[in-house]
Amino acid sequence: MEHVDLVEGEVLRDTIAALLLEEWRNDMKDKLGAIDRSLPTAPVGDGLLDVGEKAEAVHLWIRSVLRNIIGYKAQHRSYLNEAATTLQSCLPNDIVMKNVLPFLKLPSYTFEGED
Repeated sequence: MEHVDLVEGEVLRDTIAALLLEEWRNDMKDKLGAIDRSLPTAPVGDGLLDVGEKAEAVHLWIRSVLRNIIGYKAQHRSYLNEAATTLQSCLPNDIVMKNVLPFLKLPSYTFEGED
């Protein structure tokens, strides 16, 4: 195995593309590509007692990607709530809710481990 195809890759890529900060988007894109850089050189296990470094690498990678995207989504929501509060003090609430916030929201998908 030298490459991992994500089952929910499209949803994850859409979520990454919607993140507020370019730094977050770049970090997540780098994390997604990291597995394809490490798998080719990771040893395969014997399938019995030794699952091999490839399986362990994929497991750790999935946990890392989930931990990061969940953290970035939480920060995104926090910034969005702060911006909404500020905008609501300057603009009518219906304008903020109908014309501003919908463009800043992330896709509604919930990742495993996310509240």
